[in-house]
Amino acid sequence: SIPYLDRPPSPLDFYREWVSPNKPCIIQNAISHWPALKKWTSAYLREVVGAKVVSVAVTPNGYADAVFQDRFVMPEERQMPFMDFLDIVEKKVTSPNVFYVQKQCSNLTEEFPELVCDVQPDIPWMSEALGKKPDAVNFWLGESAAVTSLHKDHYENLYCVVSGEKHFLLHPPTDRPFIPYELYQPATYQVSEDGSFEIVDEKSADKVPWIPLDPLNPNLEQYPEYAQAKPVQCTVKAGEMLYLPSLWFHHVQQSHGCIAVNYWYDMEYDLKYSYYQLLDCLTK
Repeated sequence: SIPYLDRPPSPLDFYREWVSPNKPCIIQNAISHWPALKKWTSAYLREVVGAKVVSVAVTPNGYADAVFQDRFVMPEERQMPFMDFLDIVEKKVTSPNVFYVQKQCSNLTEEFPELVCDVQPDIPWMSEALGKKPDAVNFWLGESAAVTSLHKDHYENLYCVVSGEKHFLLHPPTDRPFIPYELYQPATYQVSEDGSFEIVDEKSADKVPWIPLDPLNPNLEQYPEYAQAKPVQCTVKAGEMLYLPSLWFHHVQQSHGCIAVNYWYDMEYDLKYSYYQLLDCLTK
């Protein structure tokens, strides 16, 4: 199970006990001072962000950046007024598709700067522990049908849930030999004239290595090695922060309308990274 800390540790303790050994934990009372925990209601977001046009990922099935029909399919990136997106999340407007504000690349600071004052531009004790500021601060809001497929990132990730809850399935980097990767033609969902989605290949793009397996319903006949993997599941509730170490595999689900903010700090490309690359090469 994932350990709980009842308060943020000192920068030195956090680096020694969690970052250096590459171990996840859930930290309570780390964001309890954020105004967002009380302020970020639907009415407040409508008032502050309102009709501003933002990027929304739209898919027919809730799976963005995932393997589908032997393609690595990315969502349609739709530009739409934020209040129209909220109408869909609140089910004031019905749609057969699944909508998710999930654009990374620091979308909180780039697309939602009005909300930064309700959280923090960085997590001071993490910035001190790592000696750097985050590369990106991301804002997440979407429907319960939106699922993040199993993948890993090269970031030290502090994932903060403001409302609702997030459900994580995690694998340590040492599970790499049991997790299948294959190369896929990249493609994008596009809406046709009748409103249905079609999958359009990105013909000039290189093939993408991705994990075809669904860890919630793994096909062990096709991927028998996965039976040796050791997934850990946890739920991060409103007001809690998950420290997700670099190179940990994660699959994410959420409650409907869950709001979260995460901080991506670039990892150190040190001996741990070299060992992981060696493990990856030996697995292949």
